[in-house]
Amino acid sequence: MTRWAMVADLRRCVGCQTCTASCKQANATPPDVQWRRVLDMEVGEYPAVKRVFVPVGCMHCDDPPCMHVCPSTATKKRPDGIVTIDYDLCIGCSYCAVACPYQARYKTDRASFAYGKATAQETQAFDPKRLAVATKCTFCVERIDAGLAKGLTPGIDPEATPACVNSCITQTLSFGDVEDPNSNVSQLLAENQTFRMHEELGTGPRFYYIWDKNEEVGA
Repeated sequence: MTRWAMVADLRRCVGCQTCTASCKQANATPPDVQWRRVLDMEVGEYPAVKRVFVPVGCMHCDDPPCMHVCPSTATKKRPDGIVTIDYDLCIGCSYCAVACPYQARYKTDRASFAYGKATAQETQAFDPKRLAVATKCTFCVERIDAGLAKGLTPGIDPEATPACVNSCITQTLSFGDVEDPNSNVSQLLAENQTFRMHEELGTGPRFYYIWDKNEEVGA
């Protein structure tokens, strides 16, 4: 069975925030909402200190805490592993935001725009259903589904791939079916040392990080 996952190679990320910008452009999120963020961190001990950039967002967990606390069943997990929110069912209680250990959920009560007045792109992409409800990264599920309907392969064909992955200037981000041993992400996981953020919580995040051996990074 297909299980979509994302991989970030922390050896490549330069912290340019292009993934953040492309996500905002694709989803027309408000100025204070970042479904894809990049943390700027220091690792190591003096004098062997280095800087590392860590893309974060919804981890599309195998066992998502947000889903278990949702009183209206608005948060759901698809068979392919993508965690979604039904805006028609969401009551805006924000229980999911409290339960999420990755701080990946947002709630916007009223429309706001980067330049005060909505740009043409913001007007076109604005979805009133996303007001007063929980929102988050969806792995660009609409692109995935539309691409699959055309026979495209997410993670390989840009039209069927999340916007942040397409925009990454250093090819830090990869996307694909982690259950397919021949997929791009499966090969990356097989060939590299990886970790998952807060994996000790048992959430089973589907966002993997590549990190060199003998390096340490806090999450």
